[in-house]
Amino acid sequence: MTTYVWDYLPEYHQERADILDAVETVFESGRLVLGESVRGFEREFAAYHGVPHCTGVDNGTNAVKLGLQALGVGPGDEVITVSNTAAPTVVAIDGAGATPVFVDVHEDTYLMDTDQVEAAITPRTKALLPVHLYGQCVEMAPLRRLAERHGLVVLEDCAQAHGARHHGRLAGTFGDAAAFSFYPTKVLGAYGDGGAVLTSDAAVDRALRRLRYYGMEEVYYVVDTPGHNSRLDEVHAEILRRKLTRLDAYVAGRRAVARRYAEHLADLTGPGGLVLPTLAPGNDHVHYVYVVRHPRRDDIIAELKRHDIALNISYPWPVHTMTGFAHLGYGKGSLPVTERLAGEIFSLPMYPSLPVDVQDRVIGALRDVLASL
Repeated sequence: MTTYVWDYLPEYHQERADILDAVETVFESGRLVLGESVRGFEREFAAYHGVPHCTGVDNGTNAVKLGLQALGVGPGDEVITVSNTAAPTVVAIDGAGATPVFVDVHEDTYLMDTDQVEAAITPRTKALLPVHLYGQCVEMAPLRRLAERHGLVVLEDCAQAHGARHHGRLAGTFGDAAAFSFYPTKVLGAYGDGGAVLTSDAAVDRALRRLRYYGMEEVYYVVDTPGHNSRLDEVHAEILRRKLTRLDAYVAGRRAVARRYAEHLADLTGPGGLVLPTLAPGNDHVHYVYVVRHPRRDDIIAELKRHDIALNISYPWPVHTMTGFAHLGYGKGSLPVTERLAGEIFSLPMYPSLPVDVQDRVIGALRDVLASL
């Protein structure tokens, strides 16, 4: 049987009764769109983070896009972010009509190099968009200082950082707003697409609610400013409500898997060897994915495939190198750390219900492959 980086079935089998009860609850409620399940999840997700407002939307990409629009970002504006991210981060910037501007990342943590941000600011810069990648947070204090000095807004991309903390504060509580994805693979995942935007600004929250519902607010069928159809589904919201109560347990499970990997692979590190994840100062990692590095990454993945272990690369193609963003003018070598990482990183299987015997199988196979290189 093939081992994959992620599998929802073990968790589903454990939680099946609660998941099916959530579906039944919605179907018996008499309200299938923007009902009590969405309202309840919005209240509870906001309360978990200690912020006053949460707007549920249909996916994480639109959480970023609508978050930018609600913060006043649009055509003619520039948004500073990273290329070492999932393409939807940048697709959302483009969808808001703005232009993405990339800075490089730290080689050890793979996170935005905040020391490069100020040099990238121009008169057109409107927003900073840090991506809390792989399960830990970007250093936020320097970004907040830059935002205040230059009159910029900050939108956190928290799609991979549910429950992560930075100097004791939860990801999603540092910016003017924060975008989350609830895609099934996420630390807090639905059984389909879903997303949300957190904010402490009531005006931003009102704008988000208009934007997700065609541009309507108090009077249905009356549009003041055209918006979108980007509503969080009631069924997914009810499932997320149930799963939110288990979020801390999911994080603990991921950390346990990460500890076993670190313990059993530590002796394989060193010059030219395997590079294990690095924890940035002040961070509590939730290990959305367990990303390692090796200069012979492609050979390792090919050999592990022969062992029926299918690994993933997050991400093999930096966004600035993609054809769809060639018009931005970033040539080869413009983001050297990002480009180097793309040829070396790969992800080991990671989810809280990953059985110990499967972990051991992955560890053993990886050790064998590295010994044979």
